[in-house]
Amino acid sequence: MQHTFASKEGPLEVTLARNGEAFLLEGHELTPHSRGRMHVRMRDGRTCLVHAAKVGDIWWIHLQGRTYRWERIEPGSSSAEDEGGLVAPMPGKVLEVLVKEGDAVEAGTPLMVLEAMKMEHRIVASSDGTVLSVHFNEGDQVAQGAVLLELE
Repeated sequence: MQHTFASKEGPLEVTLARNGEAFLLEGHELTPHSRGRMHVRMRDGRTCLVHAAKVGDIWWIHLQGRTYRWERIEPGSSSAEDEGGLVAPMPGKVLEVLVKEGDAVEAGTPLMVLEAMKMEHRIVASSDGTVLSVHFNEGDQVAQGAVLLELE
């Protein structure tokens, strides 16, 4: 399964595949341990214990004395064909608009919150930029694929 995370260099795509009870992540094997921990066998054969916790859309990974923050970008929240436009992943209602025209944003910055299928979906910036336009307001209904905002 393909996942996209925000990074300073732009969206980062990774592949996670199931292998029996383990998962394969870019050549590393992750095996569930207990209480949010996993055994990781690195590509080079080294092993270590990792702790992972998810808070909202953010994964906090504790590995070998360091903490990593990974924010997942919702599928369909951005589209290269829109040249900076950010689209609705499914029909829904705008709950919050978190930015305004002219705001400078970094990759991963939440821009808007939609409610669809009784769930909240964050629309986040896929790259650094400036908000050129916001096409919907709080309370507006949006169709799947509607361009919500545009970034430069």
